[in-house]
Amino acid sequence: MTITLTVPTSVPSSATDSTAISRRVAGLLVYATLGTLFGIVLTRAQVVSWFRIQEMFRFQSFHMFGVLGTAVLTAALSLHLIRRFGVRSVDGTPISVPAKAMGTGTRYWLGGSLFGLGWALVGACPGPLLAVLGSGVTVFLVPILSALTGTWLYGLLRPRLPH
Repeated sequence: MTITLTVPTSVPSSATDSTAISRRVAGLLVYATLGTLFGIVLTRAQVVSWFRIQEMFRFQSFHMFGVLGTAVLTAALSLHLIRRFGVRSVDGTPISVPAKAMGTGTRYWLGGSLFGLGWALVGACPGPLLAVLGSGVTVFLVPILSALTGTWLYGLLRPRLPH
């Protein structure tokens, strides 16, 4: 059984430019709405709470470990179903997740340690930073801009870094 998700990605040639723009805006509104709903869910589940994150790092509460464990199980089940039913992307290409060889190099320990240190210091994972900002905590502009700067720097320096 093959499940195919189809979303029109092009506008017929007879359509006007305003129709094409309207479809793009409508598509962006769908993504913005889904992102907003996801941010609300993260906020209501207290995943963006600094106190919950600190409890996790101090091993004082199971709440965040339960959320992370549920996310891992959901991802594993989703990948299994994608493989089993041959789900395709919106453009019709098969979705495949290539196997990745995990090394034992120091880069994994260093990268994981830096990620965890930043998460513990900021009190938020990079994922829900925008949800925290959306809830009115404007001081989170600093870690958001820092994350964007770090990503840009990595992209700039990647060809020169050992991989």
